[in-house]
Amino acid sequence: MWGMAPRAISSATIAFGLVNIPIKLYSTSNPSSSISFKMLTKDGGRVKQQYVDPKNGDEVVPRSEMVKGYEFAKDQYVLFTNDEIKELQEKATQTVEITEFVPEDEVPKEYYAKTYYLGAEKGGDRAYALLSEAMKRAGRVAIAKYAARGKQYLVLIAPKGDGLAMHQLHYPEELQPFTEVPLPDVEVKESEVALAMQLIDQIATDTFNPENYEDEVRKRMEAVIQQKIEGADVTLAPEESPKAQIIDLMDALKASLEGGEEAAEPEPEKAAPKSKKKTAKSSK
Repeated sequence: MWGMAPRAISSATIAFGLVNIPIKLYSTSNPSSSISFKMLTKDGGRVKQQYVDPKNGDEVVPRSEMVKGYEFAKDQYVLFTNDEIKELQEKATQTVEITEFVPEDEVPKEYYAKTYYLGAEKGGDRAYALLSEAMKRAGRVAIAKYAARGKQYLVLIAPKGDGLAMHQLHYPEELQPFTEVPLPDVEVKESEVALAMQLIDQIATDTFNPENYEDEVRKRMEAVIQQKIEGADVTLAPEESPKAQIIDLMDALKASLEGGEEAAEPEPEKAAPKSKKKTAKSSK
């Protein structure tokens, strides 16, 4: 949650046919929630990052003498000046140009890279509300091109509550194909599937409630930071690594359904009781 009104990080215009909608972009992340560390010397002094030339005895290279290069083969580069790179970059128009509308579930989740909230800029309230409402009723999202910061981005605009959100998308060549991921070549048993589905039903909910979760690592760090600020000596005990257990899949599923208890090791088969020989009675 933001403690104060969020500040826009950029302005842009959505081009929807002949309609132009001025908007503001807001980050979805709360920067004050992250914990970051600075690099210091042991006596608390800040250290600087410098670039050195290993060919000349690690001599420090000033930025004014640096150029950028693209490595096209091992240790082989083509060089570019800043002016050449600037000329090749996309001219920032700050226009989000809608090219098509598609069903949201047609865009695979792996294409989503980053999300921004969109607010209405002065003079764009009515057109902003119109686009949001029309997309909700159509059940579609907008695919658009957005030029900013020297790059051309592929983005998706979707209704968000009573407003809009913009999701930066990956281009296809930026993604590894899922077909290259090695997958198990096994056949699961119907009895295993039935138990797994029971376990899913046992902890299934109809809504996602993110407030039920918290970053436990961040919470521990904050507690230790506060102790150090107050001058306390902090001793952290190493956590024990969980012991690896190899258990039968069916036993693990059954134990999970019974409350997460460890699956009991199967009992050794008991030998069948020896049958007593019947003594035939002799007839007199």
